[in-house]
Amino acid sequence: MSSRGSGGRTNGTLPQTKICQFKLVLLGDMAVGKSSLVLRFVKGQFDEFEEHLVTCHFLPSRSAAFLAQSVCLDDTTVKFEIWDTAGQERYHSLAPMYYRGAQAAIVVFDITKPDTFERAKAWVKELQRQASPNIVIALAGNKADLAERRLVEYEDAQTYAEDTGLLFMETSAKTAMNVNELFLAIAKKMPKTDTQNPTHAARHRGVNLQDPDAHSNRACCGGN
Repeated sequence: MSSRGSGGRTNGTLPQTKICQFKLVLLGDMAVGKSSLVLRFVKGQFDEFEEHLVTCHFLPSRSAAFLAQSVCLDDTTVKFEIWDTAGQERYHSLAPMYYRGAQAAIVVFDITKPDTFERAKAWVKELQRQASPNIVIALAGNKADLAERRLVEYEDAQTYAEDTGLLFMETSAKTAMNVNELFLAIAKKMPKTDTQNPTHAARHRGVNLQDPDAHSNRACCGGN
């Protein structure tokens, strides 16, 4: 399975003619690495000793965090508004507030903990029942760097994803394995219609995950 340590960042004006903006929510149990995946995607960072709640704007009760990041696809910039939800059960009742109106979701589980895979299935079922009918759902088997401790087989997760119509990748926030690729795959699935003024592209820096010469996957956070 392929792995890229960094995505891309442009240093000047981007020539994009379209900017498409989508709400993306991350769901999954506590400590499966949701926030670490976001931190790796947005800033190219990983902290092995701290469970991050990556945030540009803290939401009430710290039950979710919001930030923004962009992916460049040919002549289109796909801007994700990322909602990173807390995994604690006491926040479950608030989850519909965050995935309401989301056009994409990443449901994360830990490949070393089968119970998190079962909970991921429950999240998928809930999204398919209550979220937007055309939502793009990706399943991420995180902590692939701990493959020697694997208790969820790749083939089992892949078969489940195929049967339920999900994108699926195993990821590692620690090594950056498939993190950029996951967001890129989601971006390619999104409808490409103008949602912002094209002149805004001149001020908007994005992550070009298709640029083989790129050296960093940091970009804007929050604001634009």
